[in-house]
Amino acid sequence: MAEDAAPPSFVYEDHPDLPGWKRWQLSDPSRFNSMLGPMAVRIEGKLARVRMTPEHKHSNLSNNVHGGALMGFIDVALFAAGRGFGILTAGTAVTLDLSVQFIGGARIGEDIEARVELLRETGRLLFLRGLIVQGEDGEDIAASFSGTVRKPTRK
Repeated sequence: MAEDAAPPSFVYEDHPDLPGWKRWQLSDPSRFNSMLGPMAVRIEGKLARVRMTPEHKHSNLSNNVHGGALMGFIDVALFAAGRGFGILTAGTAVTLDLSVQFIGGARIGEDIEARVELLRETGRLLFLRGLIVQGEDGEDIAASFSGTVRKPTRK
C-alpha cells in the first residue's frame, strides 16, 4: 500500500494581497521560522526581494527590530530567495556562514525587505549577498549581509 506524500514544508504560492509576489511561509507553526511571520518574495531579474513586517515581539528595548530578529530574518531570506530563484525547494539545505553588518535601526510595524543577490551557484553551494532596507523606496539601510548556503544532498 502506497503511503500518502508528506505535506510540503513551506507554502510558496501567489500572494493573495500582493500581486506579483509569492507568499513564503512555513507550514508548521511550531517551528522557529514561524516566529518571524509570513513573508513575501518577488524576483526582479537577478534580485530577490523578501519582505516581512516586524512586530512588537521582534523589538529590542529601543523599540527597533532586535538584531537577533534581523539575523533570523536574513537567514530565512537566503532560503526564500533560493526558492524564488528556482534553485531550492524546501527542507534540507543549510546555512554554512552568514556575515551581517548592522548599519542602522529598523522600525517596528513597517515592512523590512531583504534584497538578495545570487553571486554564484556551484554544484553544492549558493553564494549570496544583500541589504536589509526599509522605507518607501528602500532608502533606509538597516544592515548588509553575505552568506553561503549548501544545497540539499541529492538522493
